[in-house]
This record gives sequence, structure tokens and C-alpha cells, in this order.
Amino acid sequence: MTIMSSTSLSSGLDSVTNKSYLLHFLQLLSTCMAFFLVTRESTWSVDISNWSMFVWCFCFAVTLLTLIAELCGLQDKLHFSWDRFLITSACYCALFCLSAAIIYPIIHLQIFPDGSPRHHVIAATAFSCIASVTYAVEVVWTCARTGESSCSLLGLLKRLEIFVACVIFAFLSNTYPSERQPALVWCVAVYCICFILGAVAMLRHRCDCDESLPYSCLGFGQSVLAVLLYTTALVLWPLYQFNGDFGGQPQRSSELSCIDEPTSYLCVWDQRLAVAILTAVNLLIYVADLVILTVVSDRGSTQGLWIPSSY
Repeated sequence: MTIMSSTSLSSGLDSVTNKSYLLHFLQLLSTCMAFFLVTRESTWSVDISNWSMFVWCFCFAVTLLTLIAELCGLQDKLHFSWDRFLITSACYCALFCLSAAIIYPIIHLQIFPDGSPRHHVIAATAFSCIASVTYAVEVVWTCARTGESSCSLLGLLKRLEIFVACVIFAFLSNTYPSERQPALVWCVAVYCICFILGAVAMLRHRCDCDESLPYSCLGFGQSVLAVLLYTTALVLWPLYQFNGDFGGQPQRSSELSCIDEPTSYLCVWDQRLAVAILTAVNLLIYVADLVILTVVSDRGSTQGLWIPSSY
């Protein structure tokens, strides 16, 4: 009986390992192919598309390091939950690849209306979609297999907050004004402060470094602060970017980069608008986070919603 039980357990572990390796192989292949197709045909002409290139390289590197760690058995020697790390990294990679699959074709399918470059753009977009799906499958599969509390609603919201901030930074790389208006500097500071606070909180609880502190209070305070800061950014960014009385450009046609044909598909004005929209989106996410924390606080329990050390 003991021998049969051990054999069954070993077989189950081998099955889990094989599925994990297969997912990692598909992730490496799809991100590598997306990168290869873009660089081979030089279908790269707009600065904002550097986000897509970063995404594919970052996801490939993270997946490769994860695969190496699993092959060498290093995950058993780490002082944190390997399953939680897999869920977190796969969740971010799924969102990153999805954003690349949206941003990249929006620009380049218009720049390359026909011919071989267009086909490569479509193929790279398809591989980015495949990568996003495989990472999402890994998240769902790992959650179902382990029952980790990091799969909770609040854990997802925390990841979305950081992800949206990363996309905002990608658009800010070309839209930050040269005149450095104090109001716009404040908006950039808001994005940085909230991103850093979220990242530090995630790393702290990933390492289980401060379990003695009641994170429900800290998390509530952080969410309130983020809502207040993002509210000011949601008011000031559109006001100083699109209102002529405050030095903004209310019309898209008044932006020189929108007139120039090579960059007119996603010019600086469009990117500033994207930052404004993403600011509103992240504010809604923080509000949802705050509402859930308030409900949890009233009930006096986070069971079923979120456990501090999980996200």
C-alpha cells in the first residue's frame, strides 16, 4: 500500500512538472517569436512601441529564470512561497503581453498597410496574444492546484494598480513636458509615489517581513492616500494638458507630432490623452480596493477576500 501510494504521488508530481515545463516552453517560444519577427523586418518606428519590446524581453527573461530555477530545484531553497511567485509573475506577464498585443498593432498596422512588414506585425501580435493566454492559463492552473490566497479579488486589484501604473510610465516617456509645470510634475510624482508604495507593500508581504503589523490598517491608509493623490492627478493632468488657459493643447491638430505622418497614428497628444484615461482607470481600481477593504473591516475578517501576506 505504501509503495503504491508513493508511486501515485510521484506520478502526480511528474504530471504537474511536465505541464509546468510545457507552459514555460510555450511562453518562451511565443515571446521570443514576437521579438524576432519585429526585429527581423524592422517593423519598429514609433517610440511608444518600445513598451512592447520591453514587455517581450522582460517576460522572456522572467520565464527563462523561472524555468532554470525549476530545472535546478532552486525553488525549494528560497525563503518565500514559490507558488505565490509563479502566480504573481504570470499574472503580470499576462497583463503585459496583452497590453503589447493591443498597443503594437494599433500603431503599426496603420504604418504598414500591406506587404511583408504588415504580415510580420500580425504574426507578432498573434504570438503576443498566445503568450498572454499561456500566462493566464498558468495563473488559473496554479491557483486551482494550490488554492493560494493570492488568487483573491484584492490580490488581483493590487496587481492591476501596479500594472496600470507601468503602462502610464510607458506613455509618460514621450509626453513629459519640457516646461516642467509644477502641476504636471505633481502628477508624475503621484504616479511614482503610488507605484512605489504598492511595489514595496507587495515585496514586504511577499517576504513576510512585517507580519506583526496589522496590514488591514496599513492597507486601508495606503488606499485612502492613493485615492486622494490620484483624484488630484485626474483633475490637474487634463487641465494642464488640454486646457488652453493653462498652457495645454485642446485640439489634436495643434500638436506638431500629430501632423507629421510617420508619428500621426499615436502622437504625443494621443499619449497624453491615454495617460488621462489610465489615471481615471487606476483611480477606479483604487476606489474598488478601498470599498472592499472597508467592507472587510466592517465584517472584521478578510477570509475569502484577501490575506495580507498573499499578494
